[in-house]
Amino acid sequence: MTKLIVIGASFGGMEAVKKVLTGLPESFTVPIAVVLHIGSNNINTYMSILNKASHYHVKEAEEKEPVKEKTVYFAPPNYHLLVEENYSFSLSTDEKINFSRPAIDALFETAAWTFTDELIGILLTGSNKDGAAGLKIIKEYGGITIAENPKTAFAQNMPEAAINICNPDYILDLENIANKLNEISFK
Repeated sequence: MTKLIVIGASFGGMEAVKKVLTGLPESFTVPIAVVLHIGSNNINTYMSILNKASHYHVKEAEEKEPVKEKTVYFAPPNYHLLVEENYSFSLSTDEKINFSRPAIDALFETAAWTFTDELIGILLTGSNKDGAAGLKIIKEYGGITIAENPKTAFAQNMPEAAINICNPDYILDLENIANKLNEISFK
């Protein structure tokens, strides 16, 4: 059974993440951690919109905060979001990865090490290759991997890189991702 879903997105990602979250039914309770390439920009208004549009509690992840159901955690501006062995989050100001902080790979890799086969990783729209290597590690540790179909992505580079590097379990149009999550998360 899935214990965490991690999502990475960059260029065009705010709309893509919103579409996934608002497509999940109210009965869906699996926690979700998200990295958007936001640099040092805050997304408080965006998180407020998601709080109203989805049934999840949407917030920035905090240092040492345990992962809880029905919560969406966003990486804070200019911090890498990491998952610790005790199923809590930590924040890091280490060097940028793939020119980004927060970086998708940092979240995906640490989540894979902790949650192994109880993890689903999703890579959405974006203009660089961040997240592709992390998605490969999720797959290597037994997690389920999903890439947005590059043909329907706002920016194709990130999902294309994931397809080339790790051959994801599912390549889905954006509007089909929420349904697939609902179908596979409780097996």
